[in-house]
Amino acid sequence: MIRNIANQIVTKLKGSDYKIDPLLPLSYLVELIFSKLLCMLYGMVRLRTFKRALVHPSSVIKCSSCMYFGYGLNIERGCYIDALSKNGLVLGNNVSVGMNTTIRLSGSYKQIANGVKIGNNVGLGTHGYYGCGVGYLSIGNNCIFGNYVSIHPENHNFRDLNTPIRLQGVNSTGGVSIGDNCWIGTKATILDGTKIGNGCVVAAGAVVKGVFPDNVIIGGVPARIIKSR
Repeated sequence: MIRNIANQIVTKLKGSDYKIDPLLPLSYLVELIFSKLLCMLYGMVRLRTFKRALVHPSSVIKCSSCMYFGYGLNIERGCYIDALSKNGLVLGNNVSVGMNTTIRLSGSYKQIANGVKIGNNVGLGTHGYYGCGVGYLSIGNNCIFGNYVSIHPENHNFRDLNTPIRLQGVNSTGGVSIGDNCWIGTKATILDGTKIGNGCVVAAGAVVKGVFPDNVIIGGVPARIIKSR
């Protein structure tokens, strides 16, 4: 009975059929349901919405007025989200933000960031860092990200030898764009000026900078095309 109810609730939240593994202990399931209901209530209050948004009370959300999201948003515990930007933090349907993840759009208050757009059905792993700054970050639909992934759509200026690097400001050469249906492996680092096509796989630990076509596997430091899918 409880399992059927849980399946119906999760299916409604996600907008697609979902069945919990029958081997999941009943006590674990009951605790999970209560914790998710608490996150839903907190999400409604914190984001001032009646949309199906789950936000763990331990997460910090700043400038929520710049957040635009669909149904099924899930922000797990220990996250830090600062949406301050010109174009906002745009999240599609069924976006999951793993625990202890940081999404910080404006790295400096001298120049407000552009924005971040994340598509539908995207899962961000734990302990990630997703920046923006003067660049722009775009992530397509149906993408999954491993743990400890970091994305940096801007660079520090450093050419003036007479001025400390920290005072020279930043620049962007096009930001970062990731297509649909991509898998970004654990501890991958994606740098400014990177465009990853649809259906790509980025290997764990890769340092990625450049333009990559659809349906390729990318890996290495610096990253290169290893083979096609």
